[in-house]
Amino acid sequence: MTVPSKPKVLVTRDLPGDAISMLRERFQVDLPASDEVISYGRLIEHLVDKQGLLCLLTDRIDTEVLANAPLLKVISVCAVGYNDVDVKEATRRGILVTNTPGVLKETTADLAWALLLAAARRIPEGDRMVRSGRFVGWSPSLLLGHDVHGKTLGIVGMGDIGTAVARRAAGFGMRILYHNRNPSPLAAEIGAEMVSLDHLLSKAEFVSLHVPLSQSTHHLIGKRELDMMKPTAILINVSRGEVIDEAALVEALKKGRIAGAGLDVFENEPKMAEGLAELENVVLTPHIGSASVETRERMAQMAVRNLMDALDGRKPQHLVNPEVCNVR
Repeated sequence: MTVPSKPKVLVTRDLPGDAISMLRERFQVDLPASDEVISYGRLIEHLVDKQGLLCLLTDRIDTEVLANAPLLKVISVCAVGYNDVDVKEATRRGILVTNTPGVLKETTADLAWALLLAAARRIPEGDRMVRSGRFVGWSPSLLLGHDVHGKTLGIVGMGDIGTAVARRAAGFGMRILYHNRNPSPLAAEIGAEMVSLDHLLSKAEFVSLHVPLSQSTHHLIGKRELDMMKPTAILINVSRGEVIDEAALVEALKKGRIAGAGLDVFENEPKMAEGLAELENVVLTPHIGSASVETRERMAQMAVRNLMDALDGRKPQHLVNPEVCNVR
């Protein structure tokens, strides 16, 4: 009797925890030996005979990739955002697309606050001063920063992460303004007021971005918007780099039009706009919004479950394009 072969899946990069072991119990797993971004050509080459794909936000799954994956049934993205996947084309081809929402909201909100506090109190500057031996004693004017408590926090995008950031503001006694396509059902509970983007930018001392990347949010914050902000304002971005016109931000920081920024993402990641790295009034982290042991392991397990459900003929819990799902 011939034993049916296991379905083949491609995992573009190694994942933390036991996610890969879970997959290998059920499928033939193709995992590149090097923990680097798989090249576009190799991605196409490896997908030719695969039924499943577990990818990350570093992988571009476009029309050409999908055209060269005739057996593909599911694309499981180990991330909340899926803007690097051509969902419309996947839907046309009957390919399920899944993501990992919710699981990273608290961890990412933690990082947003870490950036906010670090930028406000100039912590990285102080760290560099001490390590370099330039700290020669206390001074009443040494590294004066900005208070956070009692100030106004403006949140652009009141989804899961934006709401989690807003909840943390209560402990600092902050006034909360938010801008969103639709009113937040939790606004009253967390004491947040919905306003226009222009009003938010002109009133908030801290502006935190939490919008998905789309045509409407690309360069949502550019020169015009930066000019509206207070000279004492600090801009935080843990969403997508392309939401900010990075060159305009560099210019605003150089000229002191805003006081500072905290960035976990970049417009042309991993590259940065010219001059950004040299600025003292910006805190930079390497896209680590969800980078805690616990959260990354949960994300990997969720992505694996999504992929397993799809290949087993079940509707995945976190399905981006349910219109193509004709399973039970």
